[in-house]
Amino acid sequence: MPLNPSYDDMLRQLAALGGPSLADVPVAVGREMFRAMQAEAPQVEVSAVTDITAGGVPARVYRPHGDGPFPVVMMFHGGGWVIGDLATADSQSREVCRGVGAIVISVDYRLAPEHRFPAAAEDCYSATLWAAEHAGVHDGDAGSLALVGDSAGGNLAAVVAQMARDRGGPRIAFQLLVYPVTDGVNFDTASYRDNAEGFLLTAEAMHWFWDHYAPVLDDRRSPYASPLLATDLSSLPPALVMTAEYDPLRDEGEAYGRALADAGVDAEVIRYDGFIHGFFAHTQTIAAVRGAMADACAALRSAFDST
Repeated sequence: MPLNPSYDDMLRQLAALGGPSLADVPVAVGREMFRAMQAEAPQVEVSAVTDITAGGVPARVYRPHGDGPFPVVMMFHGGGWVIGDLATADSQSREVCRGVGAIVISVDYRLAPEHRFPAAAEDCYSATLWAAEHAGVHDGDAGSLALVGDSAGGNLAAVVAQMARDRGGPRIAFQLLVYPVTDGVNFDTASYRDNAEGFLLTAEAMHWFWDHYAPVLDDRRSPYASPLLATDLSSLPPALVMTAEYDPLRDEGEAYGRALADAGVDAEVIRYDGFIHGFFAHTQTIAAVRGAMADACAALRSAFDST
């Protein structure tokens, strides 16, 4: 399909503004650029927002309106493991909290290059363990626990699901992987070639992210860095993988969904034609993507109803 007109307009405006690419600025500047692009969204009202520490990791708890106990969603933000924080994940955390009626625990995992692989993955797993043990403190139901992440956060959600299986828990009811990073070794896919530049996330930026997070090739081959490279994907939680047509990561995300299904996992892949990478955070600015957020929330509600 053609690029969605709203995205076409947005990309034209960004191109007109000019400015350096992410790979050409210091990491600290890149983080500020990302915060400016993904501002907090207090207008998406929830019952309460509280900053906490979860398993030694800073986190933010979003509580929905109503009476609990509520299902619990672990939210892992995107940003290539290098940029992104609680503020940049605020909009999607609020949307999921409200749309699902779930406690959302957004995790402020350590960033590269100060903390390289596997720091981010271990932080997300530690926070998930904490949530399974302490969800009741926030009126959450640890028996209904899901993992959600977009981009690098989708990578971390997939990895934590594998860690939980390999390490004997906690039990995960569902994994929602939104345009996830799944392969740090193979960059020669059709989506990398066709969408290398011009659609917000570039192939150059992905190499920059990987070089900061896991510069050693042997580290990238670990399934806890590249979940698609795992030799065994059986016994993992049900999954929904959401991809965007105009995204370098499209093919590896869809390949992971197929690999999960081939391993006997209840996995669905939905490609959103006309969309670009980042749409999960664009519900307040691009009306067309609200349907995708509704799909995500419906999948989570259905998974929790089945627990």
